[in-house]
Amino acid sequence: MGTIQKTETVPIKSGSDVVLVRQRVRAWTIDMKFSLVDQTKIVTAASELARNTLEHGGGGKVELALVNNGTRSGLQLAFSDTGPGIPDVKLALSDGYTSGNGMGLGLGGSKRLMNEFEIETEPGHGTKITCIRWK
Repeated sequence: MGTIQKTETVPIKSGSDVVLVRQRVRAWTIDMKFSLVDQTKIVTAASELARNTLEHGGGGKVELALVNNGTRSGLQLAFSDTGPGIPDVKLALSDGYTSGNGMGLGLGGSKRLMNEFEIETEPGHGTKITCIRWK
């Protein structure tokens, strides 16, 4: 993934925290000088994943990190919760799958908006989704 340069953790416990996540991610993308298109992709993915953390995971947190792999820098987002986990990751990532509450983007859409995307989940023990958008 890369070497972490700096981090910020944002708790996700309510709908207003989802808005805060979007604001903080937007601020980071501006500070890191991502293009407007990339800013929009990252904020959109972050919004969907924050909402999933709240609605399906019962709340949790996101850790934003500036990462560097020697040749480029990027923004890493690590969403984690202690909820029920994702029983079928393949299904959750499939196009058209939705719980009916989100933007309809789903995990698959969030994955396509980022350059790297990893899901660690265990039923009954929560989920961690780590994704990176490189510059």
